[in-house]
Amino acid sequence: METRELTVVAGSFVSFQLLFSVASPLLSSVITPGYECLHPTKLTEWNSRLVSTVHALVVGLFCLYILWFDDAVNANPVWGDPSLVKLNVAITCGYLLYDLVLLACNWSTMGDSFFVCHHLAALYAYGYVLTRGVLPYFANFRLISELSTPFVNQRWFFEALKYPRSHRMVVLNGIAMAVVFFLVRIAVMPTYWASVFATFGTADFERLGLGAQVAWITSCIALDILNTIWMYKITRGCYKVLTGTGSRKLKDGAEASSSSSDTKKHVNNHTD
Repeated sequence: METRELTVVAGSFVSFQLLFSVASPLLSSVITPGYECLHPTKLTEWNSRLVSTVHALVVGLFCLYILWFDDAVNANPVWGDPSLVKLNVAITCGYLLYDLVLLACNWSTMGDSFFVCHHLAALYAYGYVLTRGVLPYFANFRLISELSTPFVNQRWFFEALKYPRSHRMVVLNGIAMAVVFFLVRIAVMPTYWASVFATFGTADFERLGLGAQVAWITSCIALDILNTIWMYKITRGCYKVLTGTGSRKLKDGAEASSSSSDTKKHVNNHTD
């Protein structure tokens, strides 16, 4: 790995940590009055998700620029000039390392094995891009998926601020989240894998070596399995909101909780 990439990874890690620790609390308290009323655990996750949104926008938009205008990468997806892609990947690696540290420090409240698997699989594959400059087109193509992250995070922000699930903004964001998530993570799978299969048996593919080939294919399979699981969960949630199923369950649960507290004289700390 060259000095430039190491510097970007380190700078990305530090920048996202400062955004989490300093910038997010300051900006959020000014922009969102309800921010300071949140429980400390939710404050941590709020700051984490704001950082996630910033990273997603920076990397996702940079990814589209490369996909549309970097002719060298598009001409040779396996060995094209990786300069811009390595820069984008280095930013992402710095973010992933920051997020893994954050998860480890707050595992009891934020720990998620799916996210750990996702991050480790991505770092494993992106390591080859940074150290050997291989597969720039495919590495960049994978980063398109980040464009769905702001909608996922916005859903959580609405929930943290106790917006009702029937609120127009919540419903619209939920629909946008499901549509964008499908477009950038699921619908692109056939195109992506068609490009992958097209390289099999070529001189460029053989030149990669077994290590890079295994890292590339296995990490992509793992990421697509995780994306499919998340798509299923998002679809279920979107369906419940659109049909009102979730709202009815919440209402029934609240009524049952109220009845129980009246008869048993204690508070039922129900969480959704």
